[in-house]
Amino acid sequence: MHSLPALWVGQLPGPGPAAWSPWLVGLLIGLLVVAALYVSDRPIGASGAYAKVAGLIGKRVAPRHTARLPYYADNPPGIDWEVMLVLFVALGALLAAWHGGEVTGRWLPPLWEMRFGDSLGLRLLFAVGGGAVMAFGARMAGGCTSGHGISGALQLSVGSWIALICFFVGGIITAMIMFPGV
Repeated sequence: MHSLPALWVGQLPGPGPAAWSPWLVGLLIGLLVVAALYVSDRPIGASGAYAKVAGLIGKRVAPRHTARLPYYADNPPGIDWEVMLVLFVALGALLAAWHGGEVTGRWLPPLWEMRFGDSLGLRLLFAVGGGAVMAFGARMAGGCTSGHGISGALQLSVGSWIALICFFVGGIITAMIMFPGV
């Protein structure tokens, strides 16, 4: 059993410093959601940011078509707080990995290579394909894992709790299929 300080700080096996505690990070995310609701009266989510960036690209590539899409009548393409949130989440992940000594410079994790080989093209195909399926699912579900799993669950939304349970079940099943016996 962990003592409270070790549990709060977090531990990572290996030469790097201690990992960021999931308890502390969870608390900080909860405070961020409450602050976002208080300041902007909007919950935190990420999938809308991808739609807004796609709209910006659409305005450049096919402006008339993009202007006719009903979604963009209520959600004009642009860089807003949601887009900035996604950018800063990526930056925060990089900083956390650097701080924890987990930046490896490898494109392929060892577990991936063990299961699927060393093809970078296959890894990129899975990453881009999986991202596209997740983005489509997020639009169909009216929100993403952060929208439903963090903001919606915090607001005790029944639909968000159902979505959150489905995220975990789907993740477990996918991991069991992709990495059997691990």
